[in-house]
Amino acid sequence: MSKPYPFAHKARKRFGQNFLTDQNIINRIVTSINAKPSDRLVEIGPGQGAITQQLIQACPQLQVIELDRDLIPILLAQFAKYPEFAIHQQDALRFDFATLMVEKQPLRIVGNLPYNISTPLIFHLLSYQDRIQDMHFMLQKEVVNRLVATAGEKNYGRLSIMVQYYCETEHLFAVPPECFDPQPKVDSAIVRLQPHKKLPYVANNVAHLSHLVNLAFQQRRKTLRNTLKQLADGDALQIAAEKLDLNLSLRPENLSTEDYVNLSNTLDGLSNHE
Repeated sequence: MSKPYPFAHKARKRFGQNFLTDQNIINRIVTSINAKPSDRLVEIGPGQGAITQQLIQACPQLQVIELDRDLIPILLAQFAKYPEFAIHQQDALRFDFATLMVEKQPLRIVGNLPYNISTPLIFHLLSYQDRIQDMHFMLQKEVVNRLVATAGEKNYGRLSIMVQYYCETEHLFAVPPECFDPQPKVDSAIVRLQPHKKLPYVANNVAHLSHLVNLAFQQRRKTLRNTLKQLADGDALQIAAEKLDLNLSLRPENLSTEDYVNLSNTLDGLSNHE
């Protein structure tokens, strides 16, 4: 299959680059995004423009964030006829996405994310969740499975809970290694993350919730009574459990996001009243 871009650029390991070359997959991604001309669309890691060239036809004011400076002239040449197109040569992990907003219009984020930064980048983007309409990402399939997992499933954990606290998550479709150049050693998948317009359950202290969930899953085969010892003494845990009708003999993966929010709020409330 011929590559959907005319310029040669060797993928760099240090940037985690694997360029998407399968046109059918590119078409499916673009269809899933369904960009409109008025959208405030942002692509992270456009690479050599395989997805970009279709997104920009639907949304000429496309903004892209690319760390590899050697790709900038390739992209500028490729999309020179689009005056509203803009490239931000920066690290997406440190980028202030609020600067891309225009008149409070929410952002739509798209990206074939380097696997080595995908989780921290998602958490960085969640800090802007009230300014984001949706996110469509190509990620390692294992990460997507964790993002969409629900209580009781083997992939369910901290990532599932903290992302689902902020977003609806949806596994769209798988992408095999042969769709890339060079081929990664893992399967990939496309996920849609859609921030809740109104949080279904509100944590009084999100940092406390995050800490609680992190502690719970550090030793996921142990019971909640054992994993949460560092967070609260036995009496406080027991009081919280009785208030919530919660069995402390359960394992961390047995509690839903709502359960964790309720437990966090109750324990945080007890500690503030000591």
